[in-house]
Amino acid sequence: MIVSVGFPTGMEGLTYPIPFSEPAALLAIAKQAEALGYHSIWGNDHMTTQNYVRAEFGRPPRFWEILTTYAWLAGQTSTLRFGTGILVLPMRRDIVVTAKQLVTLDHLSGGRLELGVGVGAYREEFEALSPDDKSHRGNIVEEGVRALKLLFREDRASFDGDFYQFRDVELFPKPLQDKLPIYFGGNNINQLRRTAQLGDGWLPAGLPLDRITADIVQLRLLCEGEGRDFADIAVAPQYIAMVDYDHDRAVERFQNSQMHKHLISLTRSTLKEQAGISMVDANLVGTPGEVVEKALALKAAGVTHLLGLYFAVNTVDELLDQMTLFAEEVVPHLDPA
Repeated sequence: MIVSVGFPTGMEGLTYPIPFSEPAALLAIAKQAEALGYHSIWGNDHMTTQNYVRAEFGRPPRFWEILTTYAWLAGQTSTLRFGTGILVLPMRRDIVVTAKQLVTLDHLSGGRLELGVGVGAYREEFEALSPDDKSHRGNIVEEGVRALKLLFREDRASFDGDFYQFRDVELFPKPLQDKLPIYFGGNNINQLRRTAQLGDGWLPAGLPLDRITADIVQLRLLCEGEGRDFADIAVAPQYIAMVDYDHDRAVERFQNSQMHKHLISLTRSTLKEQAGISMVDANLVGTPGEVVEKALALKAAGVTHLLGLYFAVNTVDELLDQMTLFAEEVVPHLDPA
């Protein structure tokens, strides 16, 4: 099972306090992830402050642009991969420029880019950038991926969609990787369909075991219907992690974190179907043994990648400690010899 780490490109005020994401901290987290053998880091994509964050804090958060940040980090790492978890295509409406940025990053990183796309957790951000646009964001994402794949593949590409249009574009170079992995992020059934049709992986968030088990069965059927081999599809959910040698202390630390507040806010959007479900039970919270048991149950259900684990901490030092504890006490048990 692949294991990777959530990265705070746009997480101040959401999952972590303000301030949190100093440039020096970003570099320390990336280097620690590489040193500990994590597969990749997965940052998120925000352009403006969410309403509830404005209400809680007296200062705005710093949201670092994810692709620029990764270009900087690529020159200071060698094996770590860089994932967008997620790149919000509805906020990036020039798809040719986005494609050029992605291809450039893939080359500058030596082929270490992985692309997760989605609608974004907060429609209010989309409305702030496009006040009069009533478009369905899921349709924008689907069309955007079709446009990206065309630009990545064709020598001369033209596209005339509802949201994206371009004519006779020569996008060179092409991605360095023979196949740049594309994940669809989201818990909605439409993301399963889009993954089966267009994606290399599915990136849901915080789904309890029974729900993700049922969804994996559905995804397998959808892949079969599209004539695709399900074994080629990564099942890569995001979960919150808090590991402590004492169970009650792990729960207390989790519930006292900014991350927990963020999860509560998402029950009104991305996690609305999880309202009323125990966040402790649904996530990787507990002693090392308890977390191993939860992770192995997910693996048995068909999860192939614990993607972008978000550690429920309030300081960078605590984050680095949690990354180390998880790497040393949990990860070795996920692929027993």
